[in-house]
Amino acid sequence: MRLRVLYHGNCFDGSASAGLFACFFRERLAQGPAEVAYTAMQHKGEAQPIAGDLLDGDVNACVDFRYSQDPRLHWWCDHHVSAFQVPGDEAHFRADTSGRKFYDPRAKSCAKFLANSLAERFGWDIARFADLLQWAEIVDGALFPSAAMAVELREPALQLMTWVENNRDRALAERFIEDLVARPLGDIAADAYVANALAPLLERHGKNIESMRRLSRLENGVAFANLIPEGVATLNKFIVYYLHPEARYSVTLLEHKERYKISVGSNPWPKTPRTHDIAKLCERYGGGGHPAVGAISLPKTDRAAVERVAGEIVAYLQKG
Repeated sequence: MRLRVLYHGNCFDGSASAGLFACFFRERLAQGPAEVAYTAMQHKGEAQPIAGDLLDGDVNACVDFRYSQDPRLHWWCDHHVSAFQVPGDEAHFRADTSGRKFYDPRAKSCAKFLANSLAERFGWDIARFADLLQWAEIVDGALFPSAAMAVELREPALQLMTWVENNRDRALAERFIEDLVARPLGDIAADAYVANALAPLLERHGKNIESMRRLSRLENGVAFANLIPEGVATLNKFIVYYLHPEARYSVTLLEHKERYKISVGSNPWPKTPRTHDIAKLCERYGGGGHPAVGAISLPKTDRAAVERVAGEIVAYLQKG
């Protein structure tokens, strides 16, 4: 039997969710040996991000990513408020009676929500995943006690967060998924395939802090930085609040190999509470996310247009 798992790529929570579902499938559903294939998904603004040719397993699951009405999607779990992008998606989900699709936009992490749902509905033992689930909640829910903890990256889980956000090797991404549900986080962080790649990432992280210090500007509660000229593709999203603790919101421009990214967030340690829904704001431009953080991916065809969109978002957030 072949399982296809679609998951939010380059994401600690998405990777943990993928590993948890694959583990559940092997232990509770598979009839004999099971082949598991993973596909990393990204929020790129497509109307139908889950194309039919991706659902090629005997069983297909999607975790920590958008909904699809395709009848070949057998299992689904998400917590993004932007989960339903296509007209009819939410009604289709609400009408589902399979008991295999779970949604809660109040959940801090998909991993813990998925694990709890499978435990409650199918009696699956999740006690062994306690440490993983706790860190998924902290990382995806931005439940760090301080910006310093989120930026200084001393804990193994935060080093793994940094590694997976930067990894582009598909085979290593799949190894990481399997490791998350089988090994202690500290052991994974110390493994050569993570540790050897992490050293230059931490060096780059230090340079990113300095680039953000040099280029970011705080105005009317919004910290803005255009890091495209610096060639920055990924960035610890808490750096901006480490440098600008007075910021309510942040908007950062990044350049990936194939796309531009506008990262939009709100301060997890605000002196003035958030009043905007970031996910809904990003949805206007084909992106998505959570009420407190989101992103928009745009093609690398018109940099001026990307900067215009970012300017519109900054202006909107500065209004209050």
